[in-house]
Amino acid sequence: MLSAIKSRRSIRKYKNIDVPKQMIKEILQSGILAPSSKNRQPWKFIVVTGNAKNDMIAVMRKGLIREKTKPLLSESVQYLSGAEYTLKIMEQASVVIFIANSLGMDLHTSLNPEERIYEICNAQSIGAAIENMTLTATELGLGSLWICDTFFAYKELCDWLNVDGELFAAMTVGYADENPSARPRKNLDDVVEWRD
Repeated sequence: MLSAIKSRRSIRKYKNIDVPKQMIKEILQSGILAPSSKNRQPWKFIVVTGNAKNDMIAVMRKGLIREKTKPLLSESVQYLSGAEYTLKIMEQASVVIFIANSLGMDLHTSLNPEERIYEICNAQSIGAAIENMTLTATELGLGSLWICDTFFAYKELCDWLNVDGELFAAMTVGYADENPSARPRKNLDDVVEWRD
């Protein structure tokens, strides 16, 4: 697994080759095996391929257009062009997996402290699931990209996906058509504080 961690890259260019369903199932199974707070397993995965992917692309595009005039993320307008680029990546990939927090609350819900803690714990659990999935894709010789730009088309995607809970992220999967170098990481000494 350490070799998958070291060799995993965020892939933004894909070959026009379908990923076998069995490989997709293996990736999903690795997500299901992730640790989760209180074993709540808050994840739900929606796999989009083929003609459905074309419909999803149109829905996300509609959300990005809406975001220009009625933004959900008004303070993140500078990242909208990045979301448009992400849409092009999603078009290329053979598979797009949406990850929802089935126990999550609507973005506009006010949370009491206990509910907020549950949301944080669920976010950690789903993050572990997505990481397992990206590493499994790497081990299978596939590329993947963990996507959060879906929030720019949040309402449109939630409606189209019929999400019960909270849409958390998406992940593209496919055969990589690039081999990017590792991006710089912070040094251990810069991010670790030892207390003996």
